[in-house]
Amino acid sequence: MKIVIVGAGQAAASMAARLRAKGHGGEITVIGAEPAAPYQRPPLSKAYLLGQMGLDRLMLRSPEWWDDQNIPLRLDEVAQAIDPVRRVVTTDKEEVGYDALALTTGASARRLPAAMGGDLPSVHAIRSLADVDALAPQMRAGRRLIVIGGGYIGLEAAAVARKLDLTVTLIEAAPRILGRVAAAETADMIRALHLAHGVQILEGTGISRITGSDHATGVALNDGRELPADLIVTGIGVLPETALAQSAGLALDNGIATDALGRTSDPAIWAAGDCASFPWQDNQLRLESVGNAIDMAEAVADNMLGADKPYQPKPWFWSDQFDAKLQIAGLGTGHDRIVTRAGDGQHGGSVWYFRDGRLIAVDALNDARAYMIGKRLIEAGRSPDPDAISTAPDLKALLA
Repeated sequence: MKIVIVGAGQAAASMAARLRAKGHGGEITVIGAEPAAPYQRPPLSKAYLLGQMGLDRLMLRSPEWWDDQNIPLRLDEVAQAIDPVRRVVTTDKEEVGYDALALTTGASARRLPAAMGGDLPSVHAIRSLADVDALAPQMRAGRRLIVIGGGYIGLEAAAVARKLDLTVTLIEAAPRILGRVAAAETADMIRALHLAHGVQILEGTGISRITGSDHATGVALNDGRELPADLIVTGIGVLPETALAQSAGLALDNGIATDALGRTSDPAIWAAGDCASFPWQDNQLRLESVGNAIDMAEAVADNMLGADKPYQPKPWFWSDQFDAKLQIAGLGTGHDRIVTRAGDGQHGGSVWYFRDGRLIAVDALNDARAYMIGKRLIEAGRSPDPDAISTAPDLKALLA
Protein backbone atom coordinates (compact mmCIF):
# COMPACT_ATOMS: atom_id res chain seq x y z
CA MET A 1 0.00 0.00 0.00
CA LYS A 2 1.38 3.38 -1.05
CA ILE A 3 0.68 6.03 1.58
CA VAL A 4 1.03 9.74 0.88
CA ILE A 5 0.98 12.28 3.72
CA VAL A 6 0.27 15.90 2.77
CA GLY A 7 1.54 18.35 5.35
CA ALA A 8 4.94 18.06 7.02
CA GLY A 9 4.45 19.03 10.66
CA GLN A 10 4.18 17.23 13.98
CA ALA A 11 1.23 15.05 12.91
CA ALA A 12 2.98 13.98 9.71
CA ALA A 13 6.19 13.05 11.51
CA SER A 14 4.29 11.10 14.18
CA MET A 15 2.16 9.30 11.61
CA ALA A 16 5.12 8.31 9.44
CA ALA A 17 7.05 7.00 12.43
CA ARG A 18 4.04 5.03 13.68
CA LEU A 19 3.42 3.44 10.28
CA ARG A 20 6.98 2.14 10.18
CA ALA A 21 6.90 1.06 13.84
CA LYS A 22 3.73 -0.93 13.16
CA GLY A 23 5.40 -2.79 10.35
CA HIS A 24 4.23 -1.01 7.22
CA GLY A 25 6.90 -1.76 4.65
CA GLY A 26 5.24 -0.07 1.68
CA GLU A 27 5.92 3.37 0.29
CA ILE A 28 5.43 6.40 2.53
CA THR A 29 5.86 9.86 1.03
CA VAL A 30 5.57 13.15 2.91
CA ILE A 31 4.77 16.33 0.98
CA GLY A 32 5.33 19.67 2.71
CA ALA A 33 4.92 23.23 1.47
CA GLU A 34 7.65 24.60 3.75
CA PRO A 35 11.33 24.15 2.84
CA ALA A 36 12.15 22.86 6.33
CA ALA A 37 11.78 19.26 7.46
CA PRO A 38 9.14 18.60 10.16
CA TYR A 39 9.95 20.68 13.23
CA GLN A 40 8.54 21.54 16.66
CA ARG A 41 6.22 24.55 16.70
CA PRO A 42 5.83 25.32 20.44
CA PRO A 43 9.46 26.49 20.89
CA LEU A 44 9.09 28.95 18.01
CA SER A 45 7.43 31.59 20.20
CA LYS A 46 9.67 30.84 23.17
CA ALA A 47 13.16 29.26 23.16
CA TYR A 48 13.77 29.65 19.42
CA LEU A 49 12.66 33.30 19.37
CA LEU A 50 14.87 33.95 22.41
CA GLY A 51 17.82 32.39 20.61
CA GLN A 52 18.09 29.61 23.20
CA MET A 53 17.31 26.80 20.75
CA GLY A 54 18.96 26.31 17.38
CA LEU A 55 17.40 24.98 14.21
CA ASP A 56 18.99 21.56 14.67
CA ARG A 57 17.24 21.06 18.02
CA LEU A 58 13.97 22.25 16.52
CA MET A 59 13.88 19.34 14.07
CA LEU A 60 11.64 16.43 15.04
CA ARG A 61 13.81 13.87 13.29
CA SER A 62 17.32 13.92 11.89
CA PRO A 63 17.88 13.73 8.12
CA GLU A 64 19.45 10.32 8.70
CA TRP A 65 16.27 9.02 10.32
CA TRP A 66 14.16 9.85 7.27
CA ASP A 67 16.74 8.15 5.05
CA ASP A 68 16.98 5.09 7.29
CA GLN A 69 13.20 4.71 7.33
CA ASN A 70 13.05 5.12 3.54
CA ILE A 71 10.53 7.97 3.79
CA PRO A 72 11.09 10.61 1.10
CA LEU A 73 10.46 14.20 2.23
CA ARG A 74 9.20 16.26 -0.68
CA LEU A 75 9.74 19.69 0.83
CA ASP A 76 9.05 23.13 -0.61
CA GLU A 77 6.37 21.40 -2.71
CA VAL A 78 2.78 22.60 -2.63
CA ALA A 79 -0.13 20.16 -2.96
CA GLN A 80 -2.60 21.92 -5.24
CA ALA A 81 -5.37 19.40 -5.87
CA ILE A 82 -6.61 15.90 -5.07
CA ASP A 83 -8.33 13.66 -7.58
CA PRO A 84 -10.18 11.12 -5.40
CA VAL A 85 -11.26 9.06 -8.41
CA ARG A 86 -7.78 8.57 -9.83
CA ARG A 87 -6.25 8.70 -6.33
CA VAL A 88 -3.70 11.29 -7.32
CA VAL A 89 -2.32 14.39 -5.59
CA THR A 90 -1.24 17.15 -7.96
CA THR A 91 1.55 19.36 -6.65
CA ASP A 92 3.29 22.36 -8.16
CA LYS A 93 5.90 19.89 -9.44
CA GLU A 94 4.07 16.72 -10.56
CA GLU A 95 1.36 14.15 -9.84
CA VAL A 96 1.78 11.72 -6.95
CA GLY A 97 -0.39 8.62 -6.80
CA TYR A 98 -1.62 7.01 -3.59
CA ASP A 99 -3.53 4.04 -2.23
CA ALA A 100 -4.21 5.86 1.03
CA LEU A 101 -3.87 9.59 1.59
CA ALA A 102 -3.50 11.39 4.94
CA LEU A 103 -4.08 15.12 5.28
CA THR A 104 -2.03 16.66 8.09
CA THR A 105 -2.13 20.18 6.70
CA GLY A 106 -2.32 21.89 10.08
CA ALA A 107 -3.55 25.43 10.55
CA SER A 108 -2.46 28.90 9.52
CA ALA A 109 -2.35 32.12 11.53
CA ARG A 110 -5.25 34.50 11.19
CA ARG A 111 -4.06 37.76 9.70
CA LEU A 112 -5.53 41.21 9.97
CA PRO A 113 -6.96 42.31 6.61
CA ALA A 114 -4.88 44.56 4.38
CA ALA A 115 -7.53 47.29 4.74
CA MET A 116 -6.57 47.45 8.44
CA GLY A 117 -2.85 47.51 7.69
CA GLY A 118 -2.32 43.84 8.35
CA ASP A 119 0.05 43.48 5.39
CA LEU A 120 2.40 46.30 6.42
CA PRO A 121 6.05 45.52 7.12
CA SER A 122 6.75 45.26 10.85
CA VAL A 123 3.44 43.39 11.36
CA HIS A 124 4.24 39.79 12.26
CA ALA A 125 2.39 36.56 13.03
CA ILE A 126 3.93 33.60 14.87
CA ARG A 127 3.08 30.29 13.30
CA SER A 128 5.89 29.07 11.05
CA LEU A 129 9.67 28.99 11.10
CA ALA A 130 9.69 31.69 8.43
CA ASP A 131 7.45 33.89 10.59
CA VAL A 132 9.82 33.74 13.54
CA ASP A 133 12.94 34.10 11.40
CA ALA A 134 11.45 37.36 10.10
CA LEU A 135 10.46 38.57 13.57
CA ALA A 136 13.54 37.66 15.61
CA PRO A 137 15.91 40.35 14.22
CA GLN A 138 13.29 43.00 15.04
CA MET A 139 13.07 42.04 18.72
CA ARG A 140 15.69 44.43 20.06
CA ALA A 141 15.96 45.95 23.51
CA GLY A 142 14.29 49.33 23.91
CA ARG A 143 11.90 48.93 20.97
CA ARG A 144 8.14 49.28 21.42
CA LEU A 145 6.07 46.19 20.69
CA ILE A 146 2.30 45.99 20.48
CA VAL A 147 0.80 42.51 20.70
CA ILE A 148 -2.72 42.19 19.31
CA GLY A 149 -4.55 39.28 20.91
CA GLY A 150 -4.58 37.96 24.45
CA GLY A 151 -4.51 34.23 23.75
CA TYR A 152 -1.59 31.94 24.49
CA ILE A 153 0.49 32.89 21.43
CA GLY A 154 0.13 36.61 22.12
CA LEU A 155 0.95 36.18 25.80
CA GLU A 156 3.98 34.01 25.05
CA ALA A 157 5.25 36.60 22.54
CA ALA A 158 4.77 39.36 25.13
CA ALA A 159 6.74 37.37 27.71
CA VAL A 160 9.64 36.77 25.31
CA ALA A 161 9.69 40.45 24.34
CA ARG A 162 9.93 41.55 27.96
CA LYS A 163 12.78 39.10 28.51
CA LEU A 164 14.51 40.85 25.61
CA ASP A 165 13.80 44.21 27.28
CA LEU A 166 11.26 45.57 24.82
CA THR A 167 8.44 47.83 25.98
CA VAL A 168 5.29 45.74 25.54
CA THR A 169 1.60 46.59 25.29
CA LEU A 170 -0.89 43.77 24.78
CA ILE A 171 -4.33 44.60 23.38
CA GLU A 172 -7.32 42.25 23.74
CA ALA A 173 -10.68 43.13 22.20
CA ALA A 174 -12.63 40.77 24.46
CA PRO A 175 -13.41 41.75 28.06
CA ARG A 176 -10.42 39.73 29.30
CA ILE A 177 -7.42 37.76 28.14
CA LEU A 178 -7.83 34.01 27.50
CA GLY A 179 -11.56 34.56 27.15
CA ARG A 180 -12.13 31.61 24.80
CA VAL A 181 -9.82 29.08 26.36
CA ALA A 182 -9.65 29.49 30.14
CA ALA A 183 -11.66 30.46 33.18
CA ALA A 184 -11.49 33.99 34.57
CA GLU A 185 -9.56 32.64 37.55
CA THR A 186 -6.80 31.32 35.29
CA ALA A 187 -6.76 34.60 33.37
CA ASP A 188 -6.37 36.47 36.67
CA MET A 189 -3.22 34.50 37.50
CA ILE A 190 -1.72 35.03 34.05
CA ARG A 191 -2.60 38.74 34.04
CA ALA A 192 -0.91 39.23 37.41
CA LEU A 193 2.17 37.42 36.11
CA HIS A 194 2.46 39.73 33.10
CA LEU A 195 1.78 42.91 35.04
CA ALA A 196 4.51 41.94 37.49
CA HIS A 197 6.93 41.72 34.57
CA GLY A 198 6.01 45.10 33.13
CA VAL A 199 3.57 44.19 30.34
CA GLN A 200 0.81 46.75 29.86
CA ILE A 201 -2.49 44.95 29.17
CA LEU A 202 -5.50 46.69 27.59
CA GLU A 203 -8.60 44.48 27.77
CA GLY A 204 -11.95 45.24 26.18
CA THR A 205 -10.08 47.39 23.68
CA GLY A 206 -10.64 47.07 19.94
CA ILE A 207 -8.41 48.38 17.18
CA SER A 208 -9.58 50.21 14.08
CA ARG A 209 -6.38 49.93 12.07
CA ILE A 210 -2.63 49.71 12.12
CA THR A 211 -1.11 53.09 11.37
CA GLY A 212 1.66 53.78 8.88
CA SER A 213 2.16 53.63 5.13
CA ASP A 214 5.52 52.06 4.26
CA HIS A 215 5.71 50.26 7.61
CA ALA A 216 3.69 49.96 10.78
CA THR A 217 4.07 52.90 13.15
CA GLY A 218 1.43 52.02 15.73
CA VAL A 219 -2.18 51.12 16.33
CA ALA A 220 -5.33 53.28 16.22
CA LEU A 221 -7.83 52.14 18.84
CA ASN A 222 -11.59 52.23 18.51
CA ASP A 223 -11.79 54.80 21.30
CA GLY A 224 -9.74 57.31 19.29
CA ARG A 225 -6.37 56.79 20.96
CA GLU A 226 -3.26 56.00 18.96
CA LEU A 227 -0.42 53.94 20.41
CA PRO A 228 3.03 54.18 18.81
CA ALA A 229 5.01 51.04 18.05
CA ASP A 230 8.16 49.90 16.30
CA LEU A 231 6.73 46.48 15.53
CA ILE A 232 3.49 44.57 15.97
CA VAL A 233 2.74 40.90 16.61
CA THR A 234 -0.73 39.52 15.92
CA GLY A 235 -1.92 36.54 17.92
CA ILE A 236 -5.56 36.37 16.91
CA GLY A 237 -5.98 32.66 16.44
CA VAL A 238 -5.56 30.15 13.64
CA LEU A 239 -7.66 28.70 10.86
CA PRO A 240 -7.53 25.00 9.89
CA GLU A 241 -6.06 24.42 6.45
CA THR A 242 -9.04 22.94 4.62
CA ALA A 243 -8.81 24.39 1.10
CA LEU A 244 -7.28 21.25 -0.41
CA ALA A 245 -9.89 19.03 1.24
CA GLN A 246 -12.73 21.31 0.22
CA SER A 247 -11.65 21.39 -3.42
CA ALA A 248 -11.62 17.57 -3.38
CA GLY A 249 -15.23 17.52 -2.15
CA LEU A 250 -14.47 16.24 1.35
CA ALA A 251 -16.91 17.05 4.15
CA LEU A 252 -15.94 19.94 6.40
CA ASP A 253 -17.16 20.57 9.94
CA ASN A 254 -14.92 22.64 12.20
CA GLY A 255 -12.03 21.55 9.99
CA ILE A 256 -11.75 18.43 7.85
CA ALA A 257 -14.48 16.19 9.25
CA THR A 258 -13.46 12.63 10.13
CA ASP A 259 -15.21 9.71 11.72
CA ALA A 260 -14.08 8.17 14.99
CA LEU A 261 -11.28 6.34 13.16
CA GLY A 262 -9.92 9.47 11.49
CA ARG A 263 -11.32 8.67 8.04
CA THR A 264 -12.80 11.50 5.98
CA SER A 265 -15.90 11.32 3.79
CA ASP A 266 -13.69 9.63 1.18
CA PRO A 267 -12.76 6.12 2.42
CA ALA A 268 -9.23 6.38 0.99
CA ILE A 269 -8.47 9.73 2.64
CA TRP A 270 -7.68 10.29 6.32
CA ALA A 271 -6.90 13.40 8.38
CA ALA A 272 -5.19 14.19 11.69
CA GLY A 273 -3.88 17.09 13.72
CA ASP A 274 -4.87 20.75 13.80
CA CYS A 275 -6.74 20.52 10.49
CA ALA A 276 -9.03 17.65 11.51
CA SER A 277 -12.16 17.34 13.62
CA PHE A 278 -13.51 14.12 15.11
CA PRO A 279 -16.73 13.05 16.89
CA TRP A 280 -16.82 14.07 20.53
CA GLN A 281 -19.90 14.41 22.72
CA ASP A 282 -22.33 14.95 19.83
CA ASN A 283 -20.05 17.51 18.12
CA GLN A 284 -17.03 17.61 15.86
CA LEU A 285 -14.13 18.55 18.12
CA ARG A 286 -10.90 20.01 16.77
CA LEU A 287 -7.92 20.33 19.10
CA GLU A 288 -4.96 22.61 18.45
CA SER A 289 -2.18 21.00 20.45
CA VAL A 290 0.98 18.99 20.09
CA GLY A 291 -0.53 16.21 22.19
CA ASN A 292 -3.50 15.83 19.88
CA ALA A 293 -1.32 16.02 16.77
CA ILE A 294 0.76 13.12 18.06
CA ASP A 295 -2.02 11.00 19.52
CA MET A 296 -4.47 11.40 16.65
CA ALA A 297 -1.78 10.84 14.01
CA GLU A 298 -0.71 7.61 15.70
CA ALA A 299 -4.32 6.46 16.04
CA VAL A 300 -4.98 7.21 12.36
CA ALA A 301 -1.80 5.37 11.35
CA ASP A 302 -3.01 2.31 13.26
CA ASN A 303 -6.43 2.51 11.60
CA MET A 304 -4.91 2.91 8.14
CA LEU A 305 -3.29 -0.45 8.83
CA GLY A 306 -6.57 -2.02 9.94
CA ALA A 307 -6.74 -1.51 13.73
CA ASP A 308 -10.35 -0.23 13.53
CA LYS A 309 -10.03 1.48 16.93
CA PRO A 310 -11.86 4.79 17.62
CA TYR A 311 -9.68 7.71 18.63
CA GLN A 312 -10.02 8.64 22.30
CA PRO A 313 -8.42 12.02 22.94
CA LYS A 314 -6.66 12.80 26.20
CA PRO A 315 -6.43 16.57 25.97
CA TRP A 316 -3.41 18.20 27.56
CA PHE A 317 -1.73 21.51 26.84
CA TRP A 318 0.97 23.75 28.23
CA SER A 319 2.24 27.30 27.92
CA ASP A 320 5.56 28.74 29.10
CA GLN A 321 5.51 32.44 30.00
CA PHE A 322 8.44 34.14 31.70
CA ASP A 323 9.67 31.52 34.20
CA ALA A 324 6.18 30.15 34.79
CA LYS A 325 4.61 27.04 33.29
CA LEU A 326 0.87 26.67 32.80
CA GLN A 327 -0.21 23.05 32.41
CA ILE A 328 -3.74 22.09 31.39
CA ALA A 329 -5.43 18.70 31.51
CA GLY A 330 -8.88 18.06 30.07
CA LEU A 331 -11.37 20.42 28.43
CA GLY A 332 -13.18 22.97 30.55
CA THR A 333 -15.90 23.72 27.99
CA GLY A 334 -19.36 23.76 29.52
CA HIS A 335 -18.22 23.89 33.14
CA ASP A 336 -20.71 25.02 35.77
CA ARG A 337 -18.40 25.25 38.78
CA ILE A 338 -14.86 26.43 39.41
CA VAL A 339 -12.74 25.58 42.44
CA THR A 340 -9.37 27.22 43.03
CA ARG A 341 -6.43 26.15 45.14
CA ALA A 342 -3.54 28.42 46.08
CA GLY A 343 -0.04 27.45 45.07
CA ASP A 344 3.18 27.68 47.00
CA GLY A 345 4.69 30.67 45.21
CA GLN A 346 3.63 34.21 44.36
CA HIS A 347 2.53 33.27 40.84
CA GLY A 348 0.97 29.85 41.07
CA GLY A 349 -2.07 27.82 41.90
CA SER A 350 -4.64 25.62 40.25
CA VAL A 351 -8.14 26.00 38.81
CA TRP A 352 -10.44 22.96 38.77
CA TYR A 353 -13.40 22.76 36.37
CA PHE A 354 -16.54 20.76 37.16
CA ARG A 355 -19.67 20.00 35.14
CA ASP A 356 -22.63 18.33 36.85
CA GLY A 357 -20.34 17.37 39.71
CA ARG A 358 -17.77 15.74 37.42
CA LEU A 359 -14.17 16.94 37.17
CA ILE A 360 -13.48 17.81 33.53
CA ALA A 361 -10.32 19.94 33.51
CA VAL A 362 -7.51 21.42 35.59
CA ASP A 363 -5.34 24.47 34.92
CA ALA A 364 -2.16 24.51 37.01
CA LEU A 365 0.29 27.42 37.05
CA ASN A 366 3.66 26.52 38.55
CA ASP A 367 1.94 23.59 40.25
CA ALA A 368 3.03 20.35 38.64
CA ARG A 369 1.59 18.30 41.50
CA ALA A 370 -1.92 19.68 40.98
CA TYR A 371 -1.61 19.07 37.24
CA MET A 372 -0.50 15.45 37.59
CA ILE A 373 -3.13 14.59 40.19
CA GLY A 374 -5.87 16.32 38.22
CA LYS A 375 -4.78 14.58 35.02
CA ARG A 376 -4.82 11.16 36.71
CA LEU A 377 -8.29 11.78 38.13
CA ILE A 378 -9.70 12.91 34.78
CA GLU A 379 -8.21 9.98 32.87
CA ALA A 380 -9.58 7.57 35.47
CA GLY A 381 -13.03 9.17 35.29
CA ARG A 382 -12.91 10.00 38.99
CA SER A 383 -14.22 13.19 40.55
CA PRO A 384 -13.24 14.34 44.03
CA ASP A 385 -15.50 16.38 46.28
CA PRO A 386 -15.04 19.94 44.97
CA ASP A 387 -14.94 21.33 48.48
CA ALA A 388 -12.06 19.05 49.38
CA ILE A 389 -9.77 20.50 46.70
CA SER A 390 -9.20 23.84 48.38
CA THR A 391 -9.04 22.42 51.90
CA ALA A 392 -7.12 19.12 51.57
CA PRO A 393 -3.68 19.42 53.24
CA ASP A 394 -2.26 17.12 50.57
CA LEU A 395 -3.78 16.82 47.09
CA LYS A 396 -2.54 13.26 46.86
CA ALA A 397 -5.32 12.32 49.26
CA LEU A 398 -7.76 12.97 46.39
CA LEU A 399 -6.43 9.86 44.67
CA ALA A 400 -7.30 7.61 47.61
